[in-house]
Amino acid sequence: MEYLLIFISAIFVNNIILSQFLGICPFLGVSKKVETAAGMGAAVAFVLTLATIVTYLVQVYVLNPFGLQYLQTLAFILVIAALVQMVEIVLKKVSPALYQALGIFLPLITTNCAVLGVAILVIQKDYSLLESIVYAFSTAIGFALALVTFAGIREHLELVDIPKGMRGVAIVLVTAGLLSLAFMGFSGVDNGLRTLFGLN
Repeated sequence: MEYLLIFISAIFVNNIILSQFLGICPFLGVSKKVETAAGMGAAVAFVLTLATIVTYLVQVYVLNPFGLQYLQTLAFILVIAALVQMVEIVLKKVSPALYQALGIFLPLITTNCAVLGVAILVIQKDYSLLESIVYAFSTAIGFALALVTFAGIREHLELVDIPKGMRGVAIVLVTAGLLSLAFMGFSGVDNGLRTLFGLN
């Protein structure tokens, strides 16, 4: 039941973009079309889950035993950058079609602060490896959901007659704010489920 709560909470209640404001760059930059947003969401889901597993193992088996916790951020950035490069090389050789489909999204993930944020959050929350994997995958789904929803709204905004002063970045930021407010409606779900299943 704890895994289900982590899953629901990471997608809706503590959405990485709309509640924690991590990964805003791709949220605003890669959300003009639903197709590209879905591609970015899939790429982030893959890399985020893999990066969380590797960084968790680095923390538990390298940084903690040798008292190097102060190097956590630096180590995680290096691991994520190296991981993205390795994934890119492997995909290029093993599955050129998938590599072409992901295109520019893989290098963009290296600079996505949501990946680093989740890697650090699982350590701060003191999750086990399995809980970390569930949290990372759920967070990636939440990331993709927010991105695709926002992209769909932006596609519809192109068909609407928007007042001149609100066109461009202004309407995009207002829309992002309203979407964030909509997701805040899920804030009581986590506590409600914990109470329902007696996990408080």
